[in-house]
Amino acid sequence: MTELVDKMFSGDKKSLARLISLAEKESPEIPGIMKEVFSHTSGARRIGITGPPGGGKSTLVSRLISVSREKGLKVGVVAVDPTSPFSGGAVLGDRVRMQQHYLDDDVFIRSMATRGSHGGLPRTASTVVKLMDASGKDIIFVETVGVGQTEIDVMEAVDTVVVVLVPEAGDSIQTMKAGLMEIADVFVVNKADRPGADYVVADLMSMLQQSPKQSWWQVPIIATQATNNVGIGELHDHIEKHYQALIESGTLAKKRSQQRRADLLRTIQNRVTTQIVQLIEGDNELLRYMENVEKGDMDPYSAAEEILRDANLVSWVEGWLNRVKTS
Repeated sequence: MTELVDKMFSGDKKSLARLISLAEKESPEIPGIMKEVFSHTSGARRIGITGPPGGGKSTLVSRLISVSREKGLKVGVVAVDPTSPFSGGAVLGDRVRMQQHYLDDDVFIRSMATRGSHGGLPRTASTVVKLMDASGKDIIFVETVGVGQTEIDVMEAVDTVVVVLVPEAGDSIQTMKAGLMEIADVFVVNKADRPGADYVVADLMSMLQQSPKQSWWQVPIIATQATNNVGIGELHDHIEKHYQALIESGTLAKKRSQQRRADLLRTIQNRVTTQIVQLIEGDNELLRYMENVEKGDMDPYSAAEEILRDANLVSWVEGWLNRVKTS
């Protein structure tokens, strides 16, 4: 794996693609790979592009790639699509919609499937972002699947969250306040040439006036027409301004620290979950509980209690916690 990582560091796109494939499959080799790349994973700006479906996020990202390349930046894109019920892969394939950048050696675009995630990003997305960062990318765009107000996972993977809305979203803004709307660092009203765009901008402004103010950043609202390449330069400028504000206010360091903490907890959770499943599937006695739940002969809560007790997992965790407290 060291040779593959070294090739990625030298700019080899095929090596990066192979490493990302290992990350998506959650290969046992990934922990060792991430140890090698860890010291190279804090240089890129990470931009999340999220919002309800049909907002033109992919076209917007494609335009932002063009502006970034004009500025001489190396670009990475993680484009998340719904999972195919047949192949388990990404259904739409955003690389098709960004095909004008496909032959650019300084642009790397990877489509990923949600694989059952309900937060807009697959659980391996953060690892993929880190690999792109380590490969030397200056800016990484993370486009979420577009499922609405549940897409808050993106906060734990990026520095700047851009929420994209369209004129037709006017009536739904109020219902989105509690989730998606509150994570925005930049608002975009795309397809702004359509009727109702002014209403959405006014509604957003009203909402922001009622929200708690941040002393270091005033959330902007940008009207764009991605198809016609209108407002994209202004959007890119505000993304850069937010990144600078993050640095100057000390918020970037705090955010990256919180993300590393979340990565640790998520990694532990995933590893423990995998080991528990393997333990149950390899033990006929424990497997019996699962079969009883599947048949409807036992409720999941009682079965979980019995499995944890019989496998001595609760005692093991309690013992581990006691060791940590006394060490």
